[in-house]
Amino acid sequence: MSKVWMITGAGRGMGLDFAKAVLAGGDRLVATGRNPERVAEAIGQSENLLVVTLDVTKPADAEAAVKASVEHFGRIDVLVNNAANFYAGYFEELSPAQIDLQLASSLIGPMSVTRAVLPVMRKQKSGKIISISSTASLLGFEFCSAYSASKFALDGWMESLQGEVAPFGIETMIVNPGFFRTELLTDESTQYAPTSISDYDERRARHLAFWKSANGQQSGDPAKLAQALVTLVNLPELPRRFIAGADAVGMVEQKIALLQQQIEAHRELSGSLGFDPEA
Repeated sequence: MSKVWMITGAGRGMGLDFAKAVLAGGDRLVATGRNPERVAEAIGQSENLLVVTLDVTKPADAEAAVKASVEHFGRIDVLVNNAANFYAGYFEELSPAQIDLQLASSLIGPMSVTRAVLPVMRKQKSGKIISISSTASLLGFEFCSAYSASKFALDGWMESLQGEVAPFGIETMIVNPGFFRTELLTDESTQYAPTSISDYDERRARHLAFWKSANGQQSGDPAKLAQALVTLVNLPELPRRFIAGADAVGMVEQKIALLQQQIEAHRELSGSLGFDPEA
């Protein structure tokens, strides 16, 4: 029996690759985006496709999209929280409004969509919730403080959510991609800090040059990641986390080694902090 997927941000970038892979595999798809006409044009015609409007920063959009999905297909089996943007810059130079917008799209947005989907999955006693995170959720990168903050929080929420929804037959998975050749670094998806503090001038110039030159040069193939996602969804049990890409695996292994080193460096001091029973 074919599954019903809902994918946010399905009209371009990684979301479009996910959408095409789902339809190619014979499953049914609810493809969402802020501009449904653009989503429909990008994906093309399919009898297994429903396109609905969904701005993840608007909870009412999420409720309406879920309602339309259930009315059309009768169920939702897989939710992919994919829609994202990138507010780049040094923390001091990013405005509070930009940080709010980063959290709204990368954290609060997935929460709102998931909150709308969960009653459907609880009623079904089944479902899979997948959130596309980042290696920036596991390692803090200079010039990415707002983005990393949103992704660290996304991972923490997803890990906690799994224990809450598992009794209803609902599984979750965090995907931590490395650098994939998507549209995240295009002018449409990336915004830079407007404020310039002179102390950051030299490093800011280097980072701006790096991020702008990286667009279109990333090593990861999003079409292959899309196929991997379909493979994982079709396993008997969904992994709790998928580190996506050789570069991501390398970075995470370095972080694990660093954490172990930090534990060992102060293990005795850390272990001495309990109450003394004889005191």
